[in-house]
Amino acid sequence: MGSQPTSEGLGQEFTSHVIQAMGPNTSPRMRTVLSALIQHVHDFAREVNLTTDEWLAGVDMINWAGRMSNERRNEGQLLCDVIGLESLVDDITYREASKADKPPTSSAILGPFWRADAPVRENGSTITFNTPKDGQVAYMHGQVTCAETGKPLANASVDVWQASTNGLYEQQDPDQIDCNLRGKFITDAEGRYSFYCLRPTPYPIPFDGPAGKLLKLMDRHEYRPAHIHLIVEAEGYGSLTTQIFDKDSKYLEDDSVFAVKDGLTVEFKPREGDAKAQWDLEYDVKLARKN
Repeated sequence: MGSQPTSEGLGQEFTSHVIQAMGPNTSPRMRTVLSALIQHVHDFAREVNLTTDEWLAGVDMINWAGRMSNERRNEGQLLCDVIGLESLVDDITYREASKADKPPTSSAILGPFWRADAPVRENGSTITFNTPKDGQVAYMHGQVTCAETGKPLANASVDVWQASTNGLYEQQDPDQIDCNLRGKFITDAEGRYSFYCLRPTPYPIPFDGPAGKLLKLMDRHEYRPAHIHLIVEAEGYGSLTTQIFDKDSKYLEDDSVFAVKDGLTVEFKPREGDAKAQWDLEYDVKLARKN
């Protein structure tokens, strides 16, 4: 029989009973994760004297995030971002991958606006097709190498996406063409990639959903510093998800989703002799071998 309420309420005996209810076919890792989750959630509820109304409000917020999420926007992920959970998990994962003497490029959170169907584009081409009047075009280029050996990695995939100067990704903005400001580039024999993009600008995360409501409840701003997203992959190497941040941007010290890390700020330099771009950005990426 399960534990019954006492004059002191349901305590650790009840929590242990819930944890021990898992059957013998539960995998060891699942048992570890869920045991800790149940323990911490129960301890949290007891610590704050969580009421039924408050618990239901939390459930409604989770359900709201689910209803808003689709292949173009992940509101549940954004909800995790504003409480720092994705950045914390990213840090734990990166520390495991960077125990080698020569660590890979620092990772950062995926964010809610990645698309799996970004088109492959030619090196030296552009991702900015609806360039706004206030947009400043940059030429971004670099080399993908092995973190351990420094060897250039040919045929690596560099998946890139960014918001426009109005703070919107293309799937949020009917005035941008499909897959504007996103694309995949395949490195050449020397591991090099290149493309034209926008010099990024700060923008607010969407404020029309549960993540925005939570920010209001915590009396926090919704702005992110200027950044560009990257996923870099090569056969035999661990996938790298990261963001790079303009060192001259606002909000580097108080990013609304806590994603800024040392080593991920970059410098845009004036580009000479190129009528297509005002700025130049060189950014090299180091990938770690898979174990």
